[in-house]
Amino acid sequence: MSNQSAPPHTPAPETTTELVLLHGWGMNSAIWNGVPEPTWNDLTQHRIDLPGHGDSPFPTGRDSLWGWAEACLDAAPERAVWVGWSLGGLIALAAALHAPKRVAGLVLLTATPRFTQATDWTPAMPEATLAQFHDSLLADPSGTLNRFLALQTRGSDSARETLRTLKHELAARPEPKPAALALGLDLLREEDLRPQLPDIRCPTLWLFGQHDTLVPARVAERIERLMPEARVETIAGAAHAPHISHPHETARAIRTFLDAL
Repeated sequence: MSNQSAPPHTPAPETTTELVLLHGWGMNSAIWNGVPEPTWNDLTQHRIDLPGHGDSPFPTGRDSLWGWAEACLDAAPERAVWVGWSLGGLIALAAALHAPKRVAGLVLLTATPRFTQATDWTPAMPEATLAQFHDSLLADPSGTLNRFLALQTRGSDSARETLRTLKHELAARPEPKPAALALGLDLLREEDLRPQLPDIRCPTLWLFGQHDTLVPARVAERIERLMPEARVETIAGAAHAPHISHPHETARAIRTFLDAL
């Protein structure tokens, strides 16, 4: 009879049927309308507008990345897989760091832990580009937002159709508040979550667009080094909005990841 003790029991990971969807800067939750419904299958969707966007209020005292993450956590179920596009991906990362037990998995769609260039982070936007958007925001909010939308679709195989869809979905909800737009640009320009990525333990999928000019596909190589256990894929022919320009390819990648959970 062996004296060896039995190996400790490892509990199975908790599963969830809840899904949080976060849009990008200047947009609203209507942008998920074009994603093929079978992508989410039997999951319950929670389409959350970022603070000051769409139907969401712009609360005082939460003017930081962590404040926005807390506001989204307040509107989210107790435990869910979080899907974040662009700025929404940055917020989803912050939520996973702030409340890891509430985030069962992450799908980061054309997102990055740092949106602006640095000496050790060249595949990103020049800081001057975001500074120009910030400076023009007060004088012409609508025009600034339209220019940013055009930048998101540049290089896509279906740039015109994608831009038309983005504008249509943007018009489906109330316009974002100028103060929320300004703060969102600050977050894009200033935040850097690279040092904290190894602290994220939940299953993670990063999806990039081959022709993305805002978050270059070369970020994928950096993510593979920072999060070696994450799944990283690039959507061929897509720019910054692959869920709109290449819905079926994007849906297939997300569905495969969700099924594995």
